[in-house]
Amino acid sequence: MKIDKNTLFYGDNLEILREYIDDESIDLVYLDPPFSSNKTYNVLFKERTEEEAAAQIVAFEDTWHWGETAEQTYQEIVDTAPDNIVRLIEGFLEFVGRNNDVMAYLVMMTIRLLELHRVLKETGSLYLHCDPTASHYLKLILDTIFDKRNFRNEIIWQYRGAGVSRRCYGRRHDTIFFYTKSDRWTFNVDEIREPYAEPTIERFKHYIGNVRGNRDYGIQKLHPKGKHPDDVWAIQPIAPSAKERLGYPTQKPLILLEKIIKASSNEGDWVLDPFCGCGTTIVAAHRLKRRWIGIDITPLAIGVMENRLADTFGSVEYKVRGLPVDMSGARTLAAKDPYAFQLWAVGKIRARPAREKRGADEGIDGVFYRIVDDTNKPIKGVVQVKSGRVHVRDIREFIHVVETQRAQIGVFVTLEKPTGPMRKEALAQGLYEREGFEGKYPRIQILTIEEILAGKGIQLPSLASSVDISLTRAKRDKAKPEDLTEKLL
Repeated sequence: MKIDKNTLFYGDNLEILREYIDDESIDLVYLDPPFSSNKTYNVLFKERTEEEAAAQIVAFEDTWHWGETAEQTYQEIVDTAPDNIVRLIEGFLEFVGRNNDVMAYLVMMTIRLLELHRVLKETGSLYLHCDPTASHYLKLILDTIFDKRNFRNEIIWQYRGAGVSRRCYGRRHDTIFFYTKSDRWTFNVDEIREPYAEPTIERFKHYIGNVRGNRDYGIQKLHPKGKHPDDVWAIQPIAPSAKERLGYPTQKPLILLEKIIKASSNEGDWVLDPFCGCGTTIVAAHRLKRRWIGIDITPLAIGVMENRLADTFGSVEYKVRGLPVDMSGARTLAAKDPYAFQLWAVGKIRARPAREKRGADEGIDGVFYRIVDDTNKPIKGVVQVKSGRVHVRDIREFIHVVETQRAQIGVFVTLEKPTGPMRKEALAQGLYEREGFEGKYPRIQILTIEEILAGKGIQLPSLASSVDISLTRAKRDKAKPEDLTEKLL
């Protein structure tokens, strides 16, 4: 395998799988592919024009649209995939139709599941997490690619929640399909056994024989490590106020991923999540001493994962590919995708994006809030990122934006070196201070990408002596994996 250590990849997982992941090199794949379940089928099946299909991507975009990429991918499947896959996808096209989001989703998922099947070891397992919106289609694809004989479980993740429709039953579960690549696979049942119910324990305090006919097969006993788990998992989603929650829309509970990883891999195995999001799979794998690979298509997600790893474990050895680690990489990203460059730069200084869509930014690309004293009144800061040549007028315009936004601190991030007049103009804005606030800090701060890559950040009290409420920090991990217990309903 071209990867020799834990790695985070920024980019399209299809391209990364093909370029970096060798055949039969991965022990466990977990994927939670994005799809919008809160849209009605009428919307999902709505035909789209080319202009609509080419719309810019939202940072947390949760569906693919039919357009040139989906059309090309469909043709690739028809030209190169096994015959049974071709027949299936052509059947979908006839039934679902061409120019709609559902068909685009199925085409994009099919090509990726073919690659995930390729990279799995013969003893490997795949868990695909989805909801009822598209689960019936995905199971047909999985049956065709992995062989229906290698279907192991349809796991129901059951949970409670608020809010129900008055016109149907409350929707309170997701589906996780469990497939293996062959009839040989890892399943560590003793690692995930669950406590017996009290009535069961009470019943087994008395003699329970196994008598059939005239033969007594002995006394039945409870397993000392607990009962064999069922395929219905009652695990609560992360509460809005929970310390585990990072603010990422699709974040899954850590104990859900730990259960999957404990069951279907061993220490030292490779775990892959091609839709990594905020990195719950990565954190669970790291805690359980597995090697891991995470892939996501937004720089924002990679930044969240990097911060989460640092906040949870402190020092973690891993590589980041696809995002800049030096000035050459920064210039390449800025030229290729200025919006991705902005998201990356904003994340590097632990701010959050000021907008979710590409397009007009109204002068700010990021925002941060920091509580620095006992008043609990946060400092508001805004960030602007520039990847081209900069002039003193850029700083003057930014100063106006900071005032308009009623921010106390403005951070001007630039790929190119600022001019002397720019620095002079920034210094002329003075220092920020207030009663009870220790220290004075520049109101307008200029940070170059070179400085950020060297570790320099926003000039404010350190995170050890202040509270960052712009990005939720992950709780430092102190528990040992064997100490973890499931919080069931």
